[in-house]
Amino acid sequence: MDTLLAIRTRHSIGKVKAEAVPRGVIEKLLNAAVQAPNHYKVRPWRFVVLTGNGRNQLGEIMAQSMKARFPQLNEEALAKERAKPLRSPVLIAVGVDKPTESKVLEIENICAAAAACENILLAVHALGLAGKWCTGDAARDPLIKKFLGFTEDQHIVSFLYIGYPDVTPDAAPRPGFEDRTVWME
Repeated sequence: MDTLLAIRTRHSIGKVKAEAVPRGVIEKLLNAAVQAPNHYKVRPWRFVVLTGNGRNQLGEIMAQSMKARFPQLNEEALAKERAKPLRSPVLIAVGVDKPTESKVLEIENICAAAAACENILLAVHALGLAGKWCTGDAARDPLIKKFLGFTEDQHIVSFLYIGYPDVTPDAAPRPGFEDRTVWME
């Protein structure tokens, strides 16, 4: 697929089939991720791939965390939170390392990890899969970070939900660049 076409036609697709994605395909996505640019070649991204029961375990931690923050929640609300990781057969949590050298800026590491996420989503699209980038409270939650193996001060930049599409994406055109661009000649 042509790169510019992939960029223009990639859309978030949240409704996917339960069908498992082969490990070899997931590895292709991760290989695309690590092609992202990163200043000083520090490779600041961290990937936690959840499939099968790993998604159930994350869902349980998410429900526990929500219950701790909102003790009054009923079981229906907790069940909804618990089911979030089950929305796709593959969930990739993307974290980012804190800089360990003074010359490396934290924002550069965050941007590199975000670029890795976009590479994954473009590869998802090119391979005929569906993907969706989510964050929310779970990305900032210390209990969830600990479960995923991140330290409390590490950022989770995305939860990428990946699977085979179960719907055709809404191909509505996106806004242009014109109102967000200043030309200085």
